[in-house]
Amino acid sequence: MAEIATIARPYAEAAFDIARESSGAIDAWSEQLALAARITADADMQRLASDPAFGRERYAALLLDVCGKNVTGPVANFLHLLVENGRIGVLAEVVAQFETLKAQASGIKDANVVSAWPLDETQVKALAERLRKRFGCTVNLSVQVDPALIGGVIVTVGDEVYDASVRGKLQDMAYALKR
Repeated sequence: MAEIATIARPYAEAAFDIARESSGAIDAWSEQLALAARITADADMQRLASDPAFGRERYAALLLDVCGKNVTGPVANFLHLLVENGRIGVLAEVVAQFETLKAQASGIKDANVVSAWPLDETQVKALAERLRKRFGCTVNLSVQVDPALIGGVIVTVGDEVYDASVRGKLQDMAYALKR
């Protein structure tokens, strides 16, 4: 999985840079890339993409034909480049990384919260406010419940993980006792 992310990163960054240079085009690029990703996720399109007899040029033409007028010049050129370089298979990851770059540019971060119990709206708002102050930006929370935590929460924002769960504390104690 890391390999796909590594391959997709320069494409996502290039697409984002081009979209940002064209004022107001980030949302348009986002929509068009997402459409192309949905089309390339189709089983028949995936089969054709990996069929050497079909050819990359024909595949690019088919993809752009299916996208139709919903995909404009620069995005069409970008998709053609992905097909030409044999990288259309990483388009879904390119889209995911593009969306991450878009969120970062707009000052928004995603946070995953796993709680031992369901959080009420007040608790979610308070947690979102603490994270906003901590990271200096708006934070979108995704909340899940996992009773195996026993108590507390685990918050993941990007690469940072804050484990304030009872299970985590017990694991820390067990590790310390084994030393």
